[in-house]
Amino acid sequence: MQVTRELFDEVMVPNYAPSSIIPVRGQGSRVWDQNDNELIDFAGGIAVNCLGHCHPALVNALTEQAQKIWHLSNVMTNEPALRLAKKLTDNTFADKVYYANSGAESNEAALKLARRWALDNHGSDKDQIIAFKQGFHGRTFFTVTVGGQEAYSNGFGPKPGAVEHVEYNDLEALKAIMSDKTCAVMMEPLQGEGGLVSPTDEFAKGVRELCDEHNALLIFDEVQTGVGRLGALYAYMDLGVTPDILTTAKALGGGFPIGAMITTTEIAKSLKPGTHGSTYGGNPLACAVGEAAFDTVNTEEVLNGVKEKEAQFREGFAAINAKYNVFSEIRGKGLLLGAVLNEQYQGRARDFMVASADNGLMALVAGTNIVRFAPSLVIPSEDIAEGLARFEKAVASIVNA
Repeated sequence: MQVTRELFDEVMVPNYAPSSIIPVRGQGSRVWDQNDNELIDFAGGIAVNCLGHCHPALVNALTEQAQKIWHLSNVMTNEPALRLAKKLTDNTFADKVYYANSGAESNEAALKLARRWALDNHGSDKDQIIAFKQGFHGRTFFTVTVGGQEAYSNGFGPKPGAVEHVEYNDLEALKAIMSDKTCAVMMEPLQGEGGLVSPTDEFAKGVRELCDEHNALLIFDEVQTGVGRLGALYAYMDLGVTPDILTTAKALGGGFPIGAMITTTEIAKSLKPGTHGSTYGGNPLACAVGEAAFDTVNTEEVLNGVKEKEAQFREGFAAINAKYNVFSEIRGKGLLLGAVLNEQYQGRARDFMVASADNGLMALVAGTNIVRFAPSLVIPSEDIAEGLARFEKAVASIVNA
């Protein structure tokens, strides 16, 4: 069978519009397509491939576990799941772990837990969930409703109720709608899909204080920011704000599907046997790979390296902008960065992404005005330099068109 981009249109549901490039192998921060063209990967599978492609630690963990046992169901537990859970709890605020397969499922579990905790401890009136405009929490019906982008949730019928949204970084707006009926506030410690928006120090700490005041749970969605992406193991650590529930996925498996929701012993009590579950969640294969990814990232060398690589990226973007004047600012933190297009290039982020691919670079977008980058946390400096050179060619091709 000949596998081409045309086959996608023939056999796949049309909810995606993928590039014409079909990658077939990867090594580190480089990828090769069907025609053996090489690309440098600044996309990282949307902040998933935290150790690049085919990292030896992940390959070894996968192949070793593949010879042992793949799946059991949650009628029994397994060693990799317990080892990873111990490492997650030892290295964070949390005491307890629930496994899922994705960020959306981890967020679904967090929201269900918050509602059940409120019911158990405060009664049925305490059901309001507050989240932030332009936020993104997944594509299940509950999580897409809590996410603050109506374009993703409209058109599917009645939405789950008691969900409200306010502007990110607007503490007064949050204060105005919070009450003792609020069961949870869900936020990203840096908005990813919504435009690489960092929280102010006052906002992050203020949200925590308001949750304490109204006896509401603070849920941090660290699906995109977690496992080293911003230079700390989890972003809450650099903010000096501890959530009650945290969700993690994407980089947790380094490319293998796994997600987790972590919380305290007291809050976790509300998910008694039978209240929630996942057939594949916590399967030995995923947890073995997750443990290897977690161990590899959770070192001073890798986490400090993220901050050094961020500086190299920012210098590169500044140099490109000095020549071509296309960006109004560079947003984000660590290795989750966004080049915001200025007035002259509004709405053209996808053009820059396509031009990047044409010049041998994989990039992303965040909306129509931001070119987003989420490379491997261990990308070598020479690959950053080469990728930036290719990005400069892409920028030049648009400016000079």
